[in-house]
Amino acid sequence: MAQQGMSVQMAGQYGGQPVYIISPTTEHTQGKDALSMNINAAKAVAKLVRSTLGPKGMDKMLVNILGDIVLTNDGATILKEMEIEHPTAKMIVEVAKTQEDIAGDGTTSAVVLAGSLMDKAGELLDKGLHPIVIFQGYNLAAQKAIEILENFATKVDKDDRQTLQKIAETSITGKAPEASSDHLANVCVDAVLAIEENGKYNIDEKIVIRKEAGGKITDTQVIKGIYINKYRLHPDTPARVENAKIALLDMPIEFVKTNTKSKIQLGSIEEMFAFKDQETANFHKMLDKIIATGANVVFSSKNIDDGAVHYFMRHNIYTCRRLKDEDMTVLSLSTGAKLVRNMNEITAEDLGYAEVVEQESEYEEKTLITGFKKSNSVTILIKAGSEHLTDNIERAFDDALNVVKSVLEDKAIVPGGGASEMQVAQGLRSYASTIEGREQLAIRAFADAMEEIPKAIAENAGLDKINMLLQLRAESGKNKNSGINVYSGKIEDMMQNNVIDPLRVKTQAIKSASEVSAMILRVDDMLKAQERDMQDVNPEHNIHNYNMG
Repeated sequence: MAQQGMSVQMAGQYGGQPVYIISPTTEHTQGKDALSMNINAAKAVAKLVRSTLGPKGMDKMLVNILGDIVLTNDGATILKEMEIEHPTAKMIVEVAKTQEDIAGDGTTSAVVLAGSLMDKAGELLDKGLHPIVIFQGYNLAAQKAIEILENFATKVDKDDRQTLQKIAETSITGKAPEASSDHLANVCVDAVLAIEENGKYNIDEKIVIRKEAGGKITDTQVIKGIYINKYRLHPDTPARVENAKIALLDMPIEFVKTNTKSKIQLGSIEEMFAFKDQETANFHKMLDKIIATGANVVFSSKNIDDGAVHYFMRHNIYTCRRLKDEDMTVLSLSTGAKLVRNMNEITAEDLGYAEVVEQESEYEEKTLITGFKKSNSVTILIKAGSEHLTDNIERAFDDALNVVKSVLEDKAIVPGGGASEMQVAQGLRSYASTIEGREQLAIRAFADAMEEIPKAIAENAGLDKINMLLQLRAESGKNKNSGINVYSGKIEDMMQNNVIDPLRVKTQAIKSASEVSAMILRVDDMLKAQERDMQDVNPEHNIHNYNMG
């Protein structure tokens, strides 16, 4: 039941007048109504992304208030771009965010699974099961599901490049042009292996992605070093600097005129020029502090005015201005340079080092920095025919890099195409028969929810989802690696078809979906404050309490 406010009558007190313990302006929903509302919200979010699941999933066109268009079938991107208001729906969006942060892929699967769990929970509630019973059953099922997957997983060696490439290709398929997926997967594996350091793969800090609209997708490549989309500010400075000593300045380098309220009386033109010369000399003294450190490359996140550029040119210093914050961060990590925010405090110890800094072509806004002592950072240069396509490939790389990293760290893989979900579903049904009490029903419901993943894959490929599910159930008992081949429309061995997923992607999807389902099931009361015209410190200061007449 939903109502505005809630009053509790305390008989015999205050003359029988109602006593409000909740503000009358608060929207209050409780009991079965609250639970039903939350379940519907979760199902609605899952429905939004369900059609994007699988290699033949459809794309969504998202248009923001400025008219910018995003075309994607990446679940995390879709939910990030949408302005979702319902609190429970926001919790489902958090599932996608958590999945993206921990596993890097499988966001759509996690959201679809969460929506299916809530759908099955709604059916159980209609049959009279208590939410706590469902909650307990789901917890048991999630633990067992992860155990099944871990036993089902295949170990993989980090030197097995072929398997790594298959995993990257599985992640990329459906997000980028199929004809180029093999090349893109190869680039992805090259990039991750290149940044390995003591068994760690810091893809966030050591892999930079750059995009260029125009050219062929097969021109996409890994470059050992860092590309920044900036050119040297003066053509007379060297286009190539070897043994580069790099200063990173997080401040503007500009000539600032004297700003004072005092009056200066100048008796002649000569005195005026002398005054201006003194100001210029003071500015040059500040620039000399940078030069004195031995820096031969200066990068600034802010402006460098023309006077400073000319002065640096006379000292053969390579300069770039208005770098992005992420570029400054990557350069700092790679070169060892410190971000300097006060020119008077810069020292030689603040400088970073690179073997070469160069502008390869005077016609392109690109500077390449290579040869680091403290890092092995790389750049993935994406090329494609349009900006929309480069954006899609970038999102595909974001997922693929993470799944390769996951496999290298966990050394465990599972077959895709719905094979893993079917194994979990069948294992849970066997497990449910060993559980006494009503939790058994919740475990079976969890198994049914797991099967929504292969059903969605089949449906999005234009196949009959019921027939495919029945065939998959039958074949899965004979071959554990059986999954749906969306291209042939048949049940086939996914390991032989090179359709492979990291174990982490599957286990995290189950963890995220089951945890958010448990949280939603425990909610039986929703209190939502109504918007007020003015928020004041004290109620008596509200605008409506003033006599304006």
